[in-house]
Amino acid sequence: MASLTITPGRPLKGTIAVPGDKSVTHRAIILTALAEGLSQVTDYCRGEDCLNTMRAFQSLGVRIEETPERLTVHGKGMWGLTEPFGPIDCGNSGTGIRLMAGLLAGQDFFTVLTGDESIRRRPMGRVVKPLRAMGATIAGRKGGELAPLAITGTRLKGMSYESPVASAQIKSSLLFASLYADGLTTISEPRLSRDHTERMFAYFGIPFHRDGCTVRIEGRPSIRWSGKTVVVPGDLSAAAFFIVGASIVPDSDVTVLSVGMNPTRTGLLDILRQMGAHIEVLNPREEAGEPVADLRVRSMPLRGVQIGPEQIPQTIDEFPILCVAAAVADGETVITGAEELRVKESDRIATMAAELRAMGARIEERPDGMVIQGLGRKGANGALTGATCASHGDHRVAMSVAIGALTAAQPTQIQGTACIETSFPNFDRKLLELLTDSGKRL
Repeated sequence: MASLTITPGRPLKGTIAVPGDKSVTHRAIILTALAEGLSQVTDYCRGEDCLNTMRAFQSLGVRIEETPERLTVHGKGMWGLTEPFGPIDCGNSGTGIRLMAGLLAGQDFFTVLTGDESIRRRPMGRVVKPLRAMGATIAGRKGGELAPLAITGTRLKGMSYESPVASAQIKSSLLFASLYADGLTTISEPRLSRDHTERMFAYFGIPFHRDGCTVRIEGRPSIRWSGKTVVVPGDLSAAAFFIVGASIVPDSDVTVLSVGMNPTRTGLLDILRQMGAHIEVLNPREEAGEPVADLRVRSMPLRGVQIGPEQIPQTIDEFPILCVAAAVADGETVITGAEELRVKESDRIATMAAELRAMGARIEERPDGMVIQGLGRKGANGALTGATCASHGDHRVAMSVAIGALTAAQPTQIQGTACIETSFPNFDRKLLELLTDSGKRL
């Protein structure tokens, strides 16, 4: 089993780039595969989640040439996908399997979607139920609540759906299905979730209308979109580990280049600023419909804050590393309305509470969040305790614990870190780049 040992005692300094945005990469692969002709996807995420989506489309008959810098996608148009010879393995990717379910529901062939043990435990009914309401034929374990999912493609019909939760995966699954549906599809959310799919629809010229938290789209559009170059911004969820690390490790000064600044994703930056973090936004610009900037972060003492349900959709993937910031802040942080985190790659409320407690943090777990009694300035200078920790098979838990370990008084070993490859290959090397004495091992 892969493991990572973190030896504290050094600040983080320097300039780095992080992997391309995972969410944008998934959508870029899908929409370039459905485009007419050649596309380039540059600076894409090479994590296993996105590579599995690439392989899925290769199995659906789309020619994709891969180098470390770019994907060259030979799009086959909306109706050009072909039936795969075997099941499609989405690996650990909840985004991949749920978006693919929506897309494949409207094809004229049969497919099976599956994934690793974690994916086969995660709830699929949240997309299967509304897709069935559109006419989809989907079978699966526990009546379609769990993968594998067997999808018999059929002609879909538009509908109006009110999602019980703010979820970009649900919304995007239905948006992809709506492309193949007769009539109007309307999707409403209680709060606005990530809008990467809508932004990429707009970039490729696919017509839709958004009014607040409601999206409307006419199915079977007459438009056929041409291939384009998609430059993927750096993943803010990946940058988050170094942003928090530079904030909480004394004397740190880190610049992260070309980070996606989509306002439906920047909740972590807003919360960290409320906590007192020093974050500068430099060189703002736009790539493929997504706002991008460089971020410079310097260490500052943090203070506890209240984090409510309205802030959760914009920080959903950053919750584990936010817990680390709260654990070494001064005062109490209360997180509520975050029950969605219990059905991620792990139960992130339970796993982060358990691992940070093992390092000496004071955390009260609640059904929809937690209360964290921050250790204050002492926490950023060694009040946490080195420990042997577990990843629980969750890449974000593993990386968050690694950053927290930089503030501990003793080394920390994190077991089961192979899962980091799903989103951030070479995370340990990037961390090592920023540690001033790179001659030492992590």
